[in-house]
Amino acid sequence: MKNKKAKSVAFYGVMIGLALVLSYLESFIPIKALIPIPGVKLGFANIVVLFALYSLSIKDAIIIAVIRVCLSGLLFGNPMTIAYSLFGCALSLLIMWLTKKTNLSIIGVSMLGGIFHNIGQLIMAVILTHTSRIAYYLPVLLISGTITGLLMGFAAKAVINRLDKINKNKKD
Repeated sequence: MKNKKAKSVAFYGVMIGLALVLSYLESFIPIKALIPIPGVKLGFANIVVLFALYSLSIKDAIIIAVIRVCLSGLLFGNPMTIAYSLFGCALSLLIMWLTKKTNLSIIGVSMLGGIFHNIGQLIMAVILTHTSRIAYYLPVLLISGTITGLLMGFAAKAVINRLDKINKNKKD
């Protein structure tokens, strides 16, 4: 039993560490120079969350995502970024978990995840600022969430397919 628990803790550590490294590496991409829109991020860490959602379980995806958001906020952000990200993360995970059960592809699920992450962050912004005027930003967030979700969906699909091939070769 101890061995199984140790493996589980180690595995979560690796997944969370990978997500944090991807978040950190993303900070070196001059996205603001390419797309000068405040708040737009590619979301590389979501590749790990999608992997967990599709290859493990919703519980694993939640644990990895929540710990990653909190640690990333502490390391690279501030308490406000944690609040925004947690709300976006929760809404995104809920939508991805629900749509994963349909015939929608991982790319489509990822796109919805990107869109609803942004919607969640916008809802949190409205709550914290006590103004709905910032909702004008919704079209920009819908477009950016769609594009980044598409990109991360393709990346997650490639990772999962590659890992499936590796696992299949191990069994043969």
